[in-house]
Amino acid sequence: MELVFKRPECLKDVPFHFCPGCHHGIVHRLVAEAIDHFKIREKTIGVASVGCSVFMYDYFNIDVLEAPHGRASAVASGVKRAKKDAIVFTIQGDGDLGAIGIAEGIHTANRGENITLIFANNGIYGMTGGQMAPTTLLGQKTTTSPYGRDFTYDGYPIRMAEMMATLEGSAFVARVAVNNPSHLMKAKKAVRKAFQMQIEGMGFSFVEVLMSCPTNWGLPSLEANRRVEEEMIPYFPLGILKERKMADYL
Repeated sequence: MELVFKRPECLKDVPFHFCPGCHHGIVHRLVAEAIDHFKIREKTIGVASVGCSVFMYDYFNIDVLEAPHGRASAVASGVKRAKKDAIVFTIQGDGDLGAIGIAEGIHTANRGENITLIFANNGIYGMTGGQMAPTTLLGQKTTTSPYGRDFTYDGYPIRMAEMMATLEGSAFVARVAVNNPSHLMKAKKAVRKAFQMQIEGMGFSFVEVLMSCPTNWGLPSLEANRRVEEEMIPYFPLGILKERKMADYL
């Protein structure tokens, strides 16, 4: 019988601990498939942020460093400069990147650091109890916005991908979702492209992934997936926002 689906080689065979319906496992698989595709496991280094994404060190069969809160982009920059031949990536949540780490992320992109940043955007602080995040939608209820996010007090949700795309150092910027098979296949291509850009030395690559957090949203998994489609995607449009060509780089 032909084998058509298996666990990526650079993912460990360990129990899955994330909440039911959480998309972090899907993001891990997409990254792992890209690493396997390019056969770069032995030279790949991950940098774990603070938040649910920190648990990547339990799943990837690669070297992983843990960064202080919000500093994953800065740590990854240092790793890449010290080990220029390494493939370096981070997975950062909306709190880690969009709040405490927004300066590090922006300046990493602006310098054109040749790393790959995967931005896990579920619009809420997942690990610490469901507080409002920089990407929380207007009207969305959280533990710190029990009446819904109000722009007069809380400002507006930050569109990180659009911000990153304006910076000269960014080589590839995309926003994807993983809430249905069609979106998942496009996300797979975007993540693979982001790693390809780094392999080719094109500069900073960034993929924002719209994800669900059923536990902190207080929704069943299927309804959480629908919320991604009906509420998140209209505010955070999907697509490739920037792609540098070699002719532009030379």
